[in-house]
Amino acid sequence: MAENTNRSVFGLNGVTGMLIATVLLLSILAFLTAWGMKVQQGSAQKPYDPTPIVGSLDNVKMISKENAKFAFQDPK
Repeated sequence: MAENTNRSVFGLNGVTGMLIATVLLLSILAFLTAWGMKVQQGSAQKPYDPTPIVGSLDNVKMISKENAKFAFQDPK
């Protein structure tokens, strides 16, 4: 039977690899959290307003063929 004498606790398959994986996952988590907070703050500063695109939505009926004129229009 062959003896396993080539073991290393601090090798890439040991504690060092675990620490590298942990640091990598925590840095990805921090990046995604910061990015999500930035996007959320940007959305809070300028919320979506459909009024410039379709005009007043008070005239839209629940079931009507005239609703086609309220379809998406390019705001350019």
